[in-house]
Parts: sequence; C-alpha cells; structure tokens
Amino acid sequence: MTSHVGEALGMTSFRIEEVTFRAAEVSAWSRLEPRFRNWPVVYTLSDGRDIYVGESLNAAGRFKQHLESPGRRHLRAARVVVDDTFNKSVCLDLESYLIRLFAGDGKYQVLNGNHGITNADYFGRDAYRTTFGEIFEALRDRGAFTRPIQEIENSDLFKLSPFKALTQEQAIAVEDILSGLFDDLESGAGSRIVISGSPGTGKTVVAIFLMKLLSDIQHADPAAPPETDALLAEFFVPGYPELLRNFRVGLVVPQQSLRTSIKGVFKKTPGLRPAQVLSPFEVGNSPHPFDLLVVDETHRLNQRAAQAAGPLNTMFAAINRRLFGSDDPTRTQLDWINVQSKHQIYLLDGAQAIRPADLPLAATTRLREDAAMDRRLYRLTSQMRVRAGDDYVAYIRGLLDGSVTEPKSFGDYDLRFFDDFSEMRRAIFARDAEVGLSRVLAGFAWKYASKKDRSAVDIRLGGLDLQWNGTDVDWVSSPGSLQQVGSIHTIQGYDLNYAGVVVGRDLRFDQQQRRVVFDRSQYFDPRGTTNNKLLGITYSDDDILALVRNIYAVLLTRGMSGTYVYVCDEALRSHLRPFFSSPRR
Repeated sequence: MTSHVGEALGMTSFRIEEVTFRAAEVSAWSRLEPRFRNWPVVYTLSDGRDIYVGESLNAAGRFKQHLESPGRRHLRAARVVVDDTFNKSVCLDLESYLIRLFAGDGKYQVLNGNHGITNADYFGRDAYRTTFGEIFEALRDRGAFTRPIQEIENSDLFKLSPFKALTQEQAIAVEDILSGLFDDLESGAGSRIVISGSPGTGKTVVAIFLMKLLSDIQHADPAAPPETDALLAEFFVPGYPELLRNFRVGLVVPQQSLRTSIKGVFKKTPGLRPAQVLSPFEVGNSPHPFDLLVVDETHRLNQRAAQAAGPLNTMFAAINRRLFGSDDPTRTQLDWINVQSKHQIYLLDGAQAIRPADLPLAATTRLREDAAMDRRLYRLTSQMRVRAGDDYVAYIRGLLDGSVTEPKSFGDYDLRFFDDFSEMRRAIFARDAEVGLSRVLAGFAWKYASKKDRSAVDIRLGGLDLQWNGTDVDWVSSPGSLQQVGSIHTIQGYDLNYAGVVVGRDLRFDQQQRRVVFDRSQYFDPRGTTNNKLLGITYSDDDILALVRNIYAVLLTRGMSGTYVYVCDEALRSHLRPFFSSPRR
C-alpha cells in the first residue's frame, strides 16, 4: 500500500491510497483508518483493460459489494483519493471529471454507466477544480493516464464521449424522452420524437448519450448496488430493463467522417458496438427492422437525387422498390427510417442542409411541426460549443442573410477579422501551438484538384499555395491537417478550439442590391448545384445561396474559443468588417 500527498493551493491536501482489489487485502486495508469506512472519497478499480470510477461514504463497504458483483470482481487494483475537505458534492464532481477523462484518454474501457454524470455547481467548486487537475497529474504519474489533459480534451474520444455531463435543458429532454418511450413500449404504440437545435447546442451529445443510456438500462445488472441518487436512476429499477429485452437500436449518421469517428468511440465503450452506427443506406438495406433508430444530423438525409457515386443511385432505387414496391422519386431516406423502425428520435437543424440532395427545408419543418402537435418536440437552445453564448449563432446567420444591421460584442470570445489571409493563417498556427485543435476552413470556392493528383495546388491565396483536406475521414486529427484547408464535408459535426474561416468568392456583396449574393462561377462543390431531374427541380442562384449561407454559418460556428475571418470578395470584406473585431496585436 502506498500514498501520495498533493498540496492544492494551500487550501487542502489529498492522498491516493492503493490496495490490491481482493477480499483479504481490502479487509486488512479497511481497518487502517476510520475514513476508509466513514468519509466521502473517490476511487478507481482497474485491471489492464477496464476501469471503474466511483464515489462513496464507505469505501470499504462499497468494495465488498463490488467484489460480489460479476461486472466488477475481475478488476485487480484499487486507488482511493482521500481529502480532509471532501464532501458529497465534491466527490460527485470529481467522479464525473475522472470518468470523462478516462473515456477520452482511451487507455481503459470505462465500465461506468453515464446516468450518474453530473455538472452541478457547489460552494468552492473553482478551487476544487484546481485540486482535480493535481489529482489527474498524480494519477498520470502512476500510469493511470497516457496523455496530458489538453490532448485528451482535444480528442474525438473525449468530444464524442457518451460520458458527457448533460445540461439541465438536455437532462430534462432525455428524461421526458425516456418516459414517453417506455410508456409507448408498454402500450405497444410507435413513437416519433424530434430534438431541434442550432449548431453547438449538443444534439450529437444527446444522441450518443441516449445510445449508451439505453444500453445500460437494457443490460442493467440486478446484483449491482443501487444508485438511487444518480441522475436518471429511476429507469434502472425492475420493469424498465425488461421492456428493452431484445430491443434493437441503431444510430444513423449521414456524414461518413462523423460516422467513422463515432464508430471509434463505440468501439471503446462497453455496451456499444461500432456496428450500431449506420449510414442511411445500411438502414434501407437491413433485412431486419429496428425497434428504435436515433438519427443525428437528420437534415443531411437525402431525397431522391444524384448521389455521390453511380452505385448509390442504383442502390437508392433498389431500396425504394424493396421497401415501397416501386422507385417512387418522392420517397426519401427519411421514409426508409420510418418504415424500418417502430420508434424514431430525430435530431435536426433545418438551417444546416448544405446540398440540393439534402432533405428540403419543407420536410424538416413538417417533421418538427408534426412532433410539436404530438408534444414530442424538444428544443435545445443553450450554446455548449461556442463560448460567445446563445446569441452568436443567430448573429452569424443574420450577417449572412442581411437581417443583422448592427455590430455586437461577444465578450471574451476571440472573434477577429483579417485583411490579410497569411496573417490569419499565422494566427491560427499560433493558437494551435498554444491549445491545439485550431484549423483553417473555407467554403467550396476552389476546385479540389489534389483529390486526384496529390501534388496539385488547390488554393492560391495570400501568396501561398495550399491544398484541401487530404482525407475525408477524421481530417481534423489527421497528419498535415494544420497545413491544409478543411471543407464543410470534413468539419460538420466537429468542434475546434479556434477556426480560421475563409469566405471565398462564391459569396459576393452586390452594392446595388445591398445584399449578399451567390456567384455560381466561383462555386466548385461537385454536387453543390446539381438540378434534380428525377423531381423536376431546377435550382436558382437564390436556392443555392441559401445552402451556401448554411455552409458558412456552420464553418463560422466551429470554434469554441475563437473564430478568425478572412473574406476574399473586396466589397463583401468592406461590408462585413464593421461586424467583427479587429485583429489583436
């Protein structure tokens, strides 16, 4: 048995006790000090593969319960964080903090459920958070973590983790959704739920959280000690798990890059499987229906239109014929999901459709209105990504559509406007050196020549020769991404610390009309302007303008701590300059 003492800004000290997780050793250890039996502590139980994080007022008694649990007794080592000033609130916070970091680090599979993750405030929390950082470093010194905190927090495993602490708004929505779902399961009725929110309100967080939570309820261990005070613990009592027996659930993610990243998270999360993360085509081709499909980025589902590759056009028609008896061109991937599942949870923002093939705004509006009539619509409004706050997204969208006419300040949010692209790029490089996860993004205003010829130059700007993203999958974390320029197709659904956004010449400012207009000759997304011959739709410049505005709204809302902007069109640059802060020197 060993201990470690760390001073926390002079206010308190902690120590980390270690003991072999076996009955005899735990029994002997528990007699060494009364606080092992009667004091709030946080502990970890681990072996070379798995880890469990817990908190208890009676660590010795809790360990005995875990030793009797089939899901815990295989673990070998126990570490207990003891501090003279800990109370229940501090321990719940530290427990949640460590669970999130262990999940993001990826060394272990985290055996915890996610229903107990908290983010509650309490007296002295800021000071204790300093102590938490020191506890992390002490555990890292002992080999519990493989990477520093900043690197963990910048990873997909952390950002897409099912162990995120829900906001109050999200928690209320999840509780209501589960209550309604279980009521429908008892009655045998189907259900359709819609969660609506702007970029950064945590729709993907809720989708992944729900997948993990439903799995935990479904596989709840009746021998496990009850957690009666945990968030959403009411769904782990007898009756609820039985309703989920043989319950088939899938998470539908239309974008390939985000889908691949989420599969990686599911691979590291007990109770979840990468095979549960599906493309719309996999849903349509499934020979077996689903009980529940959770659909992230619903607005990116496709209508019947030209697909990214010829075989997908053939497959779209074949799925329509299999599910509906004919290739009805009015059928969409939304129809596939509805017919292939009894229950659906749709997460959407109609203002994030970016291609003509995406679901039309009328379809997502109707989906939202129908859910509202059934009292199954949940709106997320609190901004989780951008530290500028809830009004920032509306401000950016308003700048692009002309409805915002007065500049607005966003406090400490680092919002800058550059007249020199090279200067902006250097600033992004500096932010990446400081905090990581800072990238340059642009609208699709340049051809993607390097897709076929890796030596080709795509973008000539500011005296620099640059290339688009070298990969469509997990570009943000790929080698060389800092030197490249990311497109909308690599970044939608992801977070950055800082985003440097180039507004290309696909958007211009018409000084006579006094509005932002679309320049088709400067837009190079291969399927960004394709007319829909199957449905007889021809897209005007104003139709595409709405989609391109959506693209830039997404790009300009990726940066959590800051957004840097460079505009190519001189007239648009002059028009937008007053609405952004000047570069900081």
